[in-house]
Amino acid sequence: MPTLLVVDDERNVLYALEKGLRADGLRIVTAQTGKAGIDTARREKPDAVLLDVRLPDFSGLDVLKELRHTDPKLPVIVMTTHGTAETAIEAMQRGAFDYLLKPWDLEELTGLVNKALEAGRLAHVRAVIEPEFESDDRVDHVIGRSPAMQAIFKEVGRIAGQDVTVLILGESGTGKELIARAIYDHSRRSDQAFLAINCAAIPETLLESELFGHEKGAFTGADRVRIGKFEQAHHGTLFLDEIGDAAPATQAKILRVLQDGKFERVGGNETIHVDVRILAATSKNLEQAMQRKEFRPDLFFRLNTFTLTLPPLRERLDDIPHLAEHFLKRFRRELAVTVRGISPDALEALGRHAWPGNVRELESAIKFALVHTMGEIVTPQGLPASVRGQSRDALTPSPEPEHKELSDVRQLVQTLLAQGAVNLSDQLHAAVDRVLLEQVLASVGGHQSRAAEILGLSRNTLRTRLQELGLTVSKVLHEDHDASS
Repeated sequence: MPTLLVVDDERNVLYALEKGLRADGLRIVTAQTGKAGIDTARREKPDAVLLDVRLPDFSGLDVLKELRHTDPKLPVIVMTTHGTAETAIEAMQRGAFDYLLKPWDLEELTGLVNKALEAGRLAHVRAVIEPEFESDDRVDHVIGRSPAMQAIFKEVGRIAGQDVTVLILGESGTGKELIARAIYDHSRRSDQAFLAINCAAIPETLLESELFGHEKGAFTGADRVRIGKFEQAHHGTLFLDEIGDAAPATQAKILRVLQDGKFERVGGNETIHVDVRILAATSKNLEQAMQRKEFRPDLFFRLNTFTLTLPPLRERLDDIPHLAEHFLKRFRRELAVTVRGISPDALEALGRHAWPGNVRELESAIKFALVHTMGEIVTPQGLPASVRGQSRDALTPSPEPEHKELSDVRQLVQTLLAQGAVNLSDQLHAAVDRVLLEQVLASVGGHQSRAAEILGLSRNTLRTRLQELGLTVSKVLHEDHDASS
């Protein structure tokens, strides 16, 4: 369970934060002085910290310095009522994860805290490459006994200690982030920050600001200085996931950082110098993207200092039983179920499946199976219908289902028009959203964070849409299980 430390001398603020941020699976501890905050951090070892600048005994910036000295990887969000550009810049120079003005917007604060907790987890939870693994909640295992994955592990060992850029290629769900973290964990920068950003999950208009920050007034809504990921990762490692989806202007600025470690914030003139190791990944074919003028050749050649190409799961079938067993052990503890194994028939079904979603799809399938298995052994009937019904020979969907779905949409529009419906757009979008959310949630075993990532939504937005449609995760999983029985 992640722990958030809140350091603020105002009781009403502590109460509001505890109430507003309270969530399943999050533990919140508090302190009202700088000294108490430092002592609590040493004792509790939190995953992230919310820190007020004005404290009765110390300046929050001095507390920040001490916290970062104790744990350079600890994400600290600085809060203040009296925000100035100087305070923001000094806070970031001392290693703050981000900077927030009071009074805060709860949705913005929640999103920022979630990002900080995730950054803390990525930096502290090691990605361990172990051919002979044992389940351990304190690490994320990179599992692969197949020759293809053993070759990848050898390459990681060769390149991790060398301070060079690495480009990781592979289909979605093959484990590119885990490999990036394994490189980081075995690098000379492993005692510094590791930050990850998905270039495909952030709108083009916001990605440049997320990476490079912006000055106050740089655009509508820029009411304060914002420090970007490159500054936050100074002396550490930045993982640029799905870099193939970055816009050309953003690609140009990334190229400059790779060339000479310099950039300017959006709307600013000051040149910022950073020392960051860049690990990048993409599921796109960058050579084809260059031919289409969608990706800069000069950036590709800079990123291509060292390249790792991860094999899809269908090309490493020997790993499926080991991966399935690993996920079963992990989710058995998490879900508190008594399932102890997978039947040979179920393993055979897993081996026949095409796995277009690769290891991520297998992970979701095992979690789904544990939720829907009544006995102690997973059988083929407990697996998702999509896994039972698709073979490796069916790697591309047939056109008939797509045509049928389009016909269904057309039929719905015609029916609504015949009924003289008003607000036709809202009704149609609600119908499509219902199918979309149900299918995505069912495919990931009800994991809302994973579903939000696939949909390109924030978790709060996903929750809001579910509420609007009267959907719950348990209802979605129950209906999907009924349909697959």
